[in-house]
Amino acid sequence: MDFDARLLSGIGVMVAVVEQGGFTQAADSLRLTPSGVSRAVARLEERLGSRLFHRTPRAVTLTEEGERFHAEVLPLLGAITDAAAGLAESGRTVRGRLKVNADPWFARVVLAPRLPELMERHPLLSLDLVVTNHLEEMMAGGVDVAIRFGEPEPSSLIARKLLETRVVTCAAPAYLARRGELHHPSEMAAHEALLFRDPQTGRPFPWEFQRAGEVISPKVSGRTVTDDPSAALAACEAGLGLFQSFALGLKPWLESGRLVPVLADWADERFPLYAFTPSRKHAPAKLRAFLDFVQEVCGRDG
Repeated sequence: MDFDARLLSGIGVMVAVVEQGGFTQAADSLRLTPSGVSRAVARLEERLGSRLFHRTPRAVTLTEEGERFHAEVLPLLGAITDAAAGLAESGRTVRGRLKVNADPWFARVVLAPRLPELMERHPLLSLDLVVTNHLEEMMAGGVDVAIRFGEPEPSSLIARKLLETRVVTCAAPAYLARRGELHHPSEMAAHEALLFRDPQTGRPFPWEFQRAGEVISPKVSGRTVTDDPSAALAACEAGLGLFQSFALGLKPWLESGRLVPVLADWADERFPLYAFTPSRKHAPAKLRAFLDFVQEVCGRDG
């Protein structure tokens, strides 16, 4: 006998008749008409080739075949109900493995220091963190969510904007003591810049300074180019040169004085941070919890 939804529905109606003690009572509990309940039971009996109920004006009782069938299907219906309830609960419970593909700056400076807090908050969650700044195939290999800076390209992915962070220029106090303070972006030519390579073009990102709608793109030069912002930050802290960084995550360095802002009144440039997820009707609880946590962390550090 092939399984279909109508058969399962008929069995559900039959069980309601047994539990409620009659067709009329079952109709009330199922929000159907008594004739609708009667037709559903008749279709089930026809499908099974057996009569399930004795029908009299005073009572409705199970036949011998009906009793046997009811006894066999009742545990199965209970298992289906339990499975459905478990699935619904899993949609609300933060559990399981979440695979995240994250930009290196976000992963190392913003997210990694907060992982103990995330894991303590959600003890049934496990994290698979892939750190890369490449855009190609960032959702490959079962990635649940990707975190990237910059405006998104058109795609089938769902892009959720998390924030906009300022672009700040910074240096170690020792570097400025050695090379002198800057008062205008035009003075950049006399300074050593730590350059960051664009993963899409392979060339260093150009530098910009913005103030009240004015944009200056000075010529910058430096002997060090890297594709790892954490390495550039460490070199900057060691006094090698000036570095342009996202304000997001930089607070510990600035508050401790290990780095100081340079040309702070020319720091109006903003850069967005997006979360990318596959297009799906319902996001699982683990993904919703992670994105809410990221939004919270960015609100603190941005």
